Amino acid sequence: MMRRLALTVPLIASLWVSGCSEPGSVLTVYSPHGRDQLELFKEAFERANPGAEVQWVDMGSQEVLDRIRSERANPQADVWYGGTEELFGRAAAEGLLEPYRPRWADSVLPEARGPNDLYFGVYLTPAVITFNSDAVAREEAPQDWDDVLDSRWEGSVLVRDPMPSGTMRMIFQMIMYRGLEATGDTAAGYEWLRRLDAQTKEYVLNPAILYQKLARQEGLLTLWNLPDVLRVQAQGFPLDYIVPTSGTPVSVDAIAVVNGAESRELAEAFIEFVGSVEGQLLAVRSAYRNPTRTDLPIDSLPDWLIRVNQELRPMELDWDLLEARGREWMRYWDANIRGGG
Repeated sequence: MMRRLALTVPLIASLWVSGCSEPGSVLTVYSPHGRDQLELFKEAFERANPGAEVQWVDMGSQEVLDRIRSERANPQADVWYGGTEELFGRAAAEGLLEPYRPRWADSVLPEARGPNDLYFGVYLTPAVITFNSDAVAREEAPQDWDDVLDSRWEGSVLVRDPMPSGTMRMIFQMIMYRGLEATGDTAAGYEWLRRLDAQTKEYVLNPAILYQKLARQEGLLTLWNLPDVLRVQAQGFPLDYIVPTSGTPVSVDAIAVVNGAESRELAEAFIEFVGSVEGQLLAVRSAYRNPTRTDLPIDSLPDWLIRVNQELRPMELDWDLLEARGREWMRYWDANIRGGG
């Protein structure tokens, strides 16, 4: 199904989650959202739910899926918080998630609602071209995806290892889909990724190392997601971004209860909090997240979000096709293209 990700705003609504934990209750959250955002939500949720303790494990979204899958017989996580709809859809199909319909479900974009209430989107995550702003002037930075392949950037591109990363998988699969749509064959997409590999200085282990290497000018460019770029920019990293002129993939970043969750009641409460008006505005203001709720008051939204929504050109993708063929494309890239340049 083709999805149109419109970015929304008006009308005030209110919603809250009741404090519902017993003393000593522990909630385990698997998430790719990084220490800053996870600590932010841990502290806010624990304040609202006295006696609750949130323990989070930070890893790439593909790694979250792999780990939940490996723990199927003895689940260790209660909530999966963050990752592309493609990955959540795969988890739902494999029976790894439990249905839960939060009170805010009808307030989010229709395309942010998973089947059978198995997951719901809480953020929209655009992909962007990122560069070191001390070394590259904004007008000289690549303005679109194909510009990254220009010979002037040879050996200057850093790429987060795509195999454990939902963000990079989305970008690579977008490239494959774009080539397939234009030519009817996968060869064009693979050739684009082969050329990107030739430009790439290093496949970086995790986002924290990626930001550090870009800041030290060990590389000048990367392809990444907008919220993380804005967050580290606010921390003083000399990074800036370009929204690609031809359009960019915008993923639905979701949340769900893990099948077999030991702390089911706390898991539901955490999901209620993350998607509540308070939780969405906390993410917008402190973690640079683009909310899926359509009823947040426009005068509560920061200038950066209004500006991004004006710049953004969401790319229409066949997400069902990406789900069906994405793993095959990634396996081929890993076996036949990675490091070949």
